Amino acid sequence: MPSPLAPRYPLVLVPGMLGFVRLLLYPYWYGILGALRRGGATVFAVQVSPLNSSEVRGEQLLAQVERILQQTGAAKVNLIGHSQGALTARYAAAKRPDWVASVTSVAGPNHGSELADYLQRHYPADSVKGRLLSALLRGIGALMSLLETGYRGPKLPVDVHASHQSLTCEGVALFNRQYPQGLPDTWGGQGAEEVNGVRYYSWSGTLQPGKTDRGRNLFDGTNRSCRLFAKTFVREAGHCDGMVGRYSSHLGTVIGDDYPLDHFDIVNQSLGLVGKGAEPIRLFVEHAQRLHLAGL
Repeated sequence: MPSPLAPRYPLVLVPGMLGFVRLLLYPYWYGILGALRRGGATVFAVQVSPLNSSEVRGEQLLAQVERILQQTGAAKVNLIGHSQGALTARYAAAKRPDWVASVTSVAGPNHGSELADYLQRHYPADSVKGRLLSALLRGIGALMSLLETGYRGPKLPVDVHASHQSLTCEGVALFNRQYPQGLPDTWGGQGAEEVNGVRYYSWSGTLQPGKTDRGRNLFDGTNRSCRLFAKTFVREAGHCDGMVGRYSSHLGTVIGDDYPLDHFDIVNQSLGLVGKGAEPIRLFVEHAQRLHLAGL
């Protein structure tokens, strides 16, 4: 029997760049699916190309949403996208708003990533360093594909250059011209709550000395990576999660943009090793209740 606090429509979780469903026994959304299901929600973690444009990933997501609608008999789904998964979800909602009740961006680069811009400047695609970086990413993607145990669909195409371009500020600006739904009119503001019948939400975190570099993050290598990546930020220096800026993440109703969570903590990765006092799973459970109260 469904929980009285469960969302009306299924939740579909969309991963970011180099995302996955499960590597061997390790899930992308560590602890999150179980918590949502215990709350009565119907939840699907989907896979799209780990390295490709947001548009290609969006078309793949639409195909999976169609199957979920057929499987569950639901009229719509709630899309929750992490990082590039937020752009992927936005594309799907723009193309088929009749299939989507809401889009939630979790640390989504909705105005681009300064890290991607830095890599574009210092590792151009036609340079030796750029080709080495592309080869490294392809190798990581291939290894992850071999270790993937949660996805059983067809082989997904990989395009490293398209993936990178989709995350630069210039690339996302082009994307936003075509798919502006939910974007703020002013930098750092909130966007429209609803567009074409689709509700838009977002939340994100920032690196906070004394919090995100404490607790179990002392043992988390990805947190050290985020602190290193944060040094590439200029416009949002001191206001980023290591990969995405605080204000760049804004979309629709901004639930919060300064949680003490780095880019990986926000989806409870690294076996749940997070900073001092951080509770990423709680944010997802509370959001499921928020969607329920909104009739979604």
